[in-house]
Amino acid sequence: MMNFPYSSKKWQKISMAAVLTTVLGVGSLTAYANTGTDGAKATETSTQAEQSADTAKPANAEEPKAAAKEVTAESKATTTAEQTNTTTKPAATVGLENLTLEKAIEQALESNAQLESARLNVKNADLNSMLAYKTPAQMPDEMIGTLDAAKAKYVNNATIEMNRKLNALNLKATESKIKLGAQQAYYDLLYAQDDYNLKKQSLARAEAQLKVAKAAFEVGTKAKTDVLQAEMGLAGAQAALTTAQNNLEIERMDLNDFLGVDLDKKWNIIVSHKQTAPVTQTLQQAEAEALQKRVEMTQVKEELKLAELNVELIEKYSVMATYQGRIAKNNVETAKLAIEQKEREISKEVAQAYYNLKAAYQAIEFQKKAQEAAAESYRLTNLRFENGLATTLEVIQAEEELSDRENQYQRAIRTYNLAVVNFQTALGN
Repeated sequence: MMNFPYSSKKWQKISMAAVLTTVLGVGSLTAYANTGTDGAKATETSTQAEQSADTAKPANAEEPKAAAKEVTAESKATTTAEQTNTTTKPAATVGLENLTLEKAIEQALESNAQLESARLNVKNADLNSMLAYKTPAQMPDEMIGTLDAAKAKYVNNATIEMNRKLNALNLKATESKIKLGAQQAYYDLLYAQDDYNLKKQSLARAEAQLKVAKAAFEVGTKAKTDVLQAEMGLAGAQAALTTAQNNLEIERMDLNDFLGVDLDKKWNIIVSHKQTAPVTQTLQQAEAEALQKRVEMTQVKEELKLAELNVELIEKYSVMATYQGRIAKNNVETAKLAIEQKEREISKEVAQAYYNLKAAYQAIEFQKKAQEAAAESYRLTNLRFENGLATTLEVIQAEEELSDRENQYQRAIRTYNLAVVNFQTALGN
């Protein structure tokens, strides 16, 4: 009689595992190794795991490409780009106030301290200008006989109107900056939440891989090093999840601080503005729109009007050959040069924002393809592992590459959305 290194019970288990491997695949092998029961029960366990995975799947996510069986449980995390485009809505968000991009902007415009201070400053500036020039501005035209008196009335009147107009435009510009800040804070939180969800998927893959390695080790088809490597991968995934969770909390507090609400307030983020469509406006159209809308252009044009008004008054009440007249003419030329320089600056800013927007859009396309390639590579590596042609370390490396590509894709979407916001800001919208 031969001396076997394992007990008869162990040999029965290994024999049954071999049969299951041949007939049902490695998925049933893992289920059998985990339960120690017969093949039918192992298959039933695998089916229950698949049903459980389907139940736990977020309602707004698309169907994963791989089946959620025990040994291939890690393949369920080979998600599509569309899955990572939505935000998981866990039970913890039930009862929380919804936060859309529009809501974030509305809240910031209502309670942002910087904007409220700007509004008060505009009111004070208008009151001060009216107080300072009230008496000269009310002087009748027939009482004006000197250049100084004309300036006191007409230039001061024009200055008051210019200040009122610029104050209103500056307030509008401040509101635009607050909108920009709210959108950036919103997208930062959205990206942090997506990153957290991706890290949870990565952890699930690592847990499944460890389970596979342990099952294979128990039946003697894998070495102890595979288990150790899987444990190392799990530890790394847990650490990454903790970091993502901390970042999520920080971004949430930053958003609350910008919105002027309680720092500890929690939101149910509603994803409604992940833009991935290319810009249809040409660069020339964008530059023309910016030159018409930007506050800076209005300001330099108003300053030119004041300079020209000074020249008109000197021509009417004095002589242009005087020092005042020559200075006034130089001021007109300076104001014209300021307009030209401001046009160049704005055109340059619009062009930079436009090209950044184009590059950000191309990055989305590239990262999407890279993610899909990484997902396929991970799936194939798992198949090789199941057939004994790949090590656990290779599976871990493929999973890390997939996780990295998932994050890169989400980051590309975030970058593009911020590029859209910056482009609109450059246009003066």
